[in-house]
Amino acid sequence: MKKAIALGLSIVMSLSILSGCAKKEKVAQGVTDTTIKVGNAAATSGAFAAVGVPFNAGIEAYFKTVNDAGGIGGRKLQFVHYDDEFDPVKGKAFTERLINDDKVFALVGHFGTPTIGATLDVLKESGIPTVYFAAGISALYNEDATTTEKGKALFPVQPIYVTEGRLIVARAIEEHKAKKIGVIYTNDDAGKDLLSGIENQVKKLGGSYSVVKEQINPGAADVSSAVLKMKNENVDVIVAASIQATLPTIIKGLISQGVSKPVFTTYSNADATTIGNFAADYAKTADKFPIYSNAWVDLGDKAAVDAFVKGMTDYGKKEYATNAFAMAGWIAGYFMCEGLKRTEGKTLNWENFTAAMESAEFKIPMGGTTNYAKGQRLGTQSMSLLKVNDDGKSWKNVKPVESLTDIINRVK
Repeated sequence: MKKAIALGLSIVMSLSILSGCAKKEKVAQGVTDTTIKVGNAAATSGAFAAVGVPFNAGIEAYFKTVNDAGGIGGRKLQFVHYDDEFDPVKGKAFTERLINDDKVFALVGHFGTPTIGATLDVLKESGIPTVYFAAGISALYNEDATTTEKGKALFPVQPIYVTEGRLIVARAIEEHKAKKIGVIYTNDDAGKDLLSGIENQVKKLGGSYSVVKEQINPGAADVSSAVLKMKNENVDVIVAASIQATLPTIIKGLISQGVSKPVFTTYSNADATTIGNFAADYAKTADKFPIYSNAWVDLGDKAAVDAFVKGMTDYGKKEYATNAFAMAGWIAGYFMCEGLKRTEGKTLNWENFTAAMESAEFKIPMGGTTNYAKGQRLGTQSMSLLKVNDDGKSWKNVKPVESLTDIINRVK
């Protein structure tokens, strides 16, 4: 009898253990049977609204396209947005609200150098998936994101500024045989990271290459002393290592002092809206100097461009159908949805989503590729070269999308 009781208890305990092992995984926060809630904080008012508004429109247009087609696994995307006005204090507060109060499943299109810098620790500590960062600060570059603490759930897509700085040096040498490279850089993460990449590449080249640098404040209204230094030093090219709000001031400063050296700037400025702020001055300039930017979006990808234009039109934002920032938002929406699609058939939680993002290489719509396997968080390293047309109103493509390695190898 005792043996029978013992056997019965053993069977009950075994069934209990098996039941515990087979316990069903739980979906993550922000997920219901019919919806997936995601969100971001982005500047949709103030000086950077010209970037944030079309960027978010691109995200929402992509989500509308997916939702109109039935969603993902029967679930529709819900998008929650807060306007942080490019203020890191507000950006951090809104990011914490999205995670803790709104309980979004993921952040998508985490926007702007100030907010990203202020919230990276929050993102890593929470472990929330963050797909696409609308900036390229060096803190996002990671070759070993193998744990949550190391940023395993963070997925940058855009090029990293340090990498782009190296690429700019190669382009300046290839296009203008530059030896002395002038850099006017803003005292922020974007400017300093670009400068770091420039100095890194010049050091690698050694020999007769050098850097002349001058720092300015972000959004500076007067850059005359920095321009004068470039003029007096007789640099071969000038790198405007700044983002949207400061580039027009630099260009106008060069024009006013009659400096006609070739200018290179970051992909963050590769938009008609940004150059439109100096177009009138540039169009009247007698001694025109070339203005270049990199671009990681490939407008030669006709199928992807057509899908984007249709998506923006269907969303009622046809005016953004040629807007680079809207294209970036569209790509952010694509990465979010592609990760969700790869998770279909599995419980939708953070662990499974992260594994899905790492499972295979991504082909970027209107762009190159990126791969998150084995903890790689490098951003895309393939870019094209653009040049401002003489009217100062638009960009034209002068070099196709190429890898950083190929470009650098040509000038070694």
